[in-house]
Amino acid sequence: MEAAIACGITVAEETYSNSISISVAEHAVMPILALVRNDLPSHRWVAEGGWNIADSVSHAYDLEGMDVGVIAAGRIGQAVLRRLAPFDVRLRYTDKRRLPRELEQELGLSYHPDARSLAQAVDVVSIHAPLHAETLNLFDKELIDGMRRGSYIVNTARAQIVDRDAIVEALESGQLAGYAGDVWYPSPPEADHPWRTMPHSGMTPHVSGTTLSARARYAAGTREILEAWLEGKPIRDEYLIVDGGKLA
Repeated sequence: MEAAIACGITVAEETYSNSISISVAEHAVMPILALVRNDLPSHRWVAEGGWNIADSVSHAYDLEGMDVGVIAAGRIGQAVLRRLAPFDVRLRYTDKRRLPRELEQELGLSYHPDARSLAQAVDVVSIHAPLHAETLNLFDKELIDGMRRGSYIVNTARAQIVDRDAIVEALESGQLAGYAGDVWYPSPPEADHPWRTMPHSGMTPHVSGTTLSARARYAAGTREILEAWLEGKPIRDEYLIVDGGKLA
């Protein structure tokens, strides 16, 4: 950014169409349901020729009536909250900036001042925060041990927001009933990474924001930026990061 500003180079990013927000939000809701309903082991049993109904339902619950919390309520976090509202859950969130009161009332949101107080009050937590000094290893053993026993964590943000080994230990002990993640550290992970084989998990290889639908939106937005630039027209403010040697 500093070099672009010094050289007067325009920097633009395709963000306006919520390309990633829509896809990641849908992806985040999917493993919440899969973990709570114990769908992944159930599928594995039938795929392997079994019919293990008793074990399938022994860890299966209804999402309705649960407390579900979102860490960071930006574009993605808000999209997740909107998609979860019809499931008749009690929605909670935390963010640096509190959402407008009208939106809280519309979705029935309860605000928490920090991640710790939210994590202690929910059955399911979905993480959408950026990785920085305050969120690095935020979900460590101490915080996880303070959550309700049998809680679920879904992380589509950054892998290092959670402590790798604390997640494994909590799943093995039953403190966590499930963990689903679309993000890894390192990425790609080594072959013997413990998240590949830990119990009660639903891991994917960082694909939540890269559906074919999202890529079509990326392409359309990128084309719009380039055509505006080549034709000497203003680039939409929402796209601009550096404009004319200054931060937009």
